[in-house]
Amino acid sequence: MRVMVTGAAGMLGTDVCRALDEQHEVIAADIIGDCKWVSADGCRQLDITDSGQTLEVIADVKPELVVHCAAYTDVDGCERDPDRAYQVNAYGTWNVAAACEQVGAAILYISTDFVFDGEKGDDYDEFDTPNPISHYGRSKWAGEQLVREVCRRHYIVRTAWLYGENGKNFITTIIKAASEGKNLRVVADQIGSPTYTKDLADFVASQAGSPLYGTYHVTNKGSCSWHELAVKSIELAGIKDVHVTPIQSSDWPTPTRRPKQSVLRHLSLEMQGRDNLRTWEEALSEFVEKWITAKQ
Repeated sequence: MRVMVTGAAGMLGTDVCRALDEQHEVIAADIIGDCKWVSADGCRQLDITDSGQTLEVIADVKPELVVHCAAYTDVDGCERDPDRAYQVNAYGTWNVAAACEQVGAAILYISTDFVFDGEKGDDYDEFDTPNPISHYGRSKWAGEQLVREVCRRHYIVRTAWLYGENGKNFITTIIKAASEGKNLRVVADQIGSPTYTKDLADFVASQAGSPLYGTYHVTNKGSCSWHELAVKSIELAGIKDVHVTPIQSSDWPTPTRRPKQSVLRHLSLEMQGRDNLRTWEEALSEFVEKWITAKQ
């Protein structure tokens, strides 16, 4: 299958390219025109906010599937500059979806737990109604709606709390700070599911070519707070004598309202008998071990 990946230079995009490459022909594309992972054809330069370029590039590549990872994911940045958030996450997605429909390609759009407000008091499944409370969440929800309206064959994959080997993330930031002997203050009243980009990328690769289009929730299993995640990461890194103080969201100044509890239930995968993702603890253990080994 001929698959194009937008945002291929990013943390998730890099892993998606590698996972897909095992069985498919992969064309990488990114606004910077330079990717850590590249095929024999290199990395195509693509600014998804440029409708003409997006239509032209996708028409030239003629993919059967576009995995749309490109996004503006700086949550606080979206709150400070909502126009940019909607330009990239909504309008850019509109361009990609329209280009896919034009060439008869399917689209797999990466979305987020931030489409929910976090007030349900239980896990969210794919049939719960989104109610985003931030510009990041609203712009990604707008992207979802445009995908559904514009491209008939689509997968929408909501995920959460991503970390991986190819980009800055919460885990490595915490471990670096702890290794320097810094005492840490970490939010303890936001609950979610940490997700390793490698595992999400493996799911994306397994979904390529499936006739079961629709909405999916895909995270590592289980849930924790940011505080619990920080403590576990430091423990796995073998760092001792570092105090991690649990704090409330109100004690951490930020322009963005975040969902209090945004754990995603994998109901679509459960119904298909495919809910085989590993726990967040197992995934985190592998990631930390790999990251530490690479630093040695």
